Amino acid sequence: MLQETGSGRFCGREHTLPLRIYCEDTDFSGVVYHGNYVRYLERGRSDFVRELGVGLSVLLALEQPATFMVSRLDMRFLRPARIDDRLEVRTRAELASGARLMFRQTITRGDELLLEAVSENVCIKLDGRPRRLPQMMVERLAPYLAESLPSERREDFAVAPVVEGEMTGAA
Repeated sequence: MLQETGSGRFCGREHTLPLRIYCEDTDFSGVVYHGNYVRYLERGRSDFVRELGVGLSVLLALEQPATFMVSRLDMRFLRPARIDDRLEVRTRAELASGARLMFRQTITRGDELLLEAVSENVCIKLDGRPRRLPQMMVERLAPYLAESLPSERREDFAVAPVVEGEMTGAA
């Protein structure tokens, strides 16, 4: 089976994907539409695993095919990107456990941080049910994972529980 490589490059544990902003990415004012950042982050994660030889086409060709769904995506917008900007999507795998893959990502323009994101991705069977990460993927990800997550960093990945009445404003 042909293993397609991704775009970008690794520097240590971090994958960097260069990106250029075109007119189609922006709103009428030349600023990148906020929804497009989700696409840029997806490209970064996809090329990260594709460079390791475990892209989607490889996962779908397994005896027990697998794919991923995003179960959580937290983004913090700091500065806008604009038409003609040259950006970098930087991706680090932080955790691979059971069916979960956690990534920490940034989008930068030169040395300027534009966006920070954390995503949780769940490995699923084609029927949509969760499944363990394929062993081949775990092995290829191992050198790129954080050594360990100190307790203060584990909190970054914890989803805060919704307090009753919080969503509706009820007392």
